[in-house]
Amino acid sequence: MSIEIKTPTFPESVADGTVATWHKQPGEACSTDELIVDIETDKVVLEVVAPSDGVIKEIIKGEGDTVLSEEILAIFEAGAAASAAPAAAATAAPAEAATDADKVGPAARKLIEENGLVASEIPGTGKNGGITKEDVVNFLKNKPAAAPAAPVQVDNAAALNIVSGERVEKRVPMTRLRATIAKRLVEAQQTAAMLTTYNEVNMKPVMELRKQYKDLFEKTHNGTRLGFMSFFVKATTEALKRFPAVNASIDGNDMVYHGYQDIGVAVSTSRGLMVPVLRDCDAMTLADVESTIADFGARGRDGKLGLDDMQGGTFTITNGGVFGSLMSTPILNPPQTAILGMHKIQERPMAVNGQVEILPMMYLALSYDHRMIDGKEAVQFLVTIKDLLEDPARMLLEV
Repeated sequence: MSIEIKTPTFPESVADGTVATWHKQPGEACSTDELIVDIETDKVVLEVVAPSDGVIKEIIKGEGDTVLSEEILAIFEAGAAASAAPAAAATAAPAEAATDADKVGPAARKLIEENGLVASEIPGTGKNGGITKEDVVNFLKNKPAAAPAAPVQVDNAAALNIVSGERVEKRVPMTRLRATIAKRLVEAQQTAAMLTTYNEVNMKPVMELRKQYKDLFEKTHNGTRLGFMSFFVKATTEALKRFPAVNASIDGNDMVYHGYQDIGVAVSTSRGLMVPVLRDCDAMTLADVESTIADFGARGRDGKLGLDDMQGGTFTITNGGVFGSLMSTPILNPPQTAILGMHKIQERPMAVNGQVEILPMMYLALSYDHRMIDGKEAVQFLVTIKDLLEDPARMLLEV
């Protein structure tokens, strides 16, 4: 039975996608729910899986092609995997007459061209001796090891000079996700009246509280670790309730005030920066925040974050401190009107009651849109976060 493999249904905010990688080629056996192709959109990479056991009969959209929602990607033959081997044996003679081009799949051909290989030199393990992407990868891995087996009749000195003086360049197309990030960042700087205000916070009270209760916290909450981000999320949530303009967004000529706090937490992945959203932060406990952020991080690394995870958001927190940043100016995440930047915790000499003390300090940065937020509100918002973190009991008492 033939089945049409289609792209997933895109939400309204996503117009189209690009076929990123075919993990299966025509004739290769597929099992139910096995990944067969990745579709890259402006926000995430969507995975399309096999609907049942069978084989891909025909690929309609190749790698790099632009696809719309519900567009046909390939024709899938359900239940054909078991009969694939006898069919290959019955048609062995005609297959031998096939050209090299017919034996090479799209993904394998791309690798062969990029590495300047000759298809006839690569042993194929696919159907009818076809060359798959894995065959090319294995050939490349084994190629350096095979080189010493035969004597090399070249001038070694000349070869070394070529390698040492080589100025290698590699041109790689920008992914849709990174292109979208670049576009939004430029747009934010061009359309918003963006300013940044700075402050610093003494992290000693939070660090002592975490040190005192982290083991009990982890035991009580089924292995969830107590980190710093949960304190910042809870402090930010309280500050957003006190300063609604910071929690607002701009829609054309309208200012939209939100009666809830959905905070986006920037997560760095191999595909670029993603901002999954913590929903209704006012109702979340510290354990809820930590477990949700840990889940976001794990799924971000595995490319499993979905569009629903990143939709909306009324405020964003980004933490450059995990990479060692001492101070930075975060860029707004439109249509939001403000973003909080956390940084590295560093011990510095500070004046306390006329005495010099060495304290673990962190610089905080709040970038905001002056069209929506006055400087006074921005400064007071950041001071509120500072006060709550330097006296964590105030978050519990809401004072």
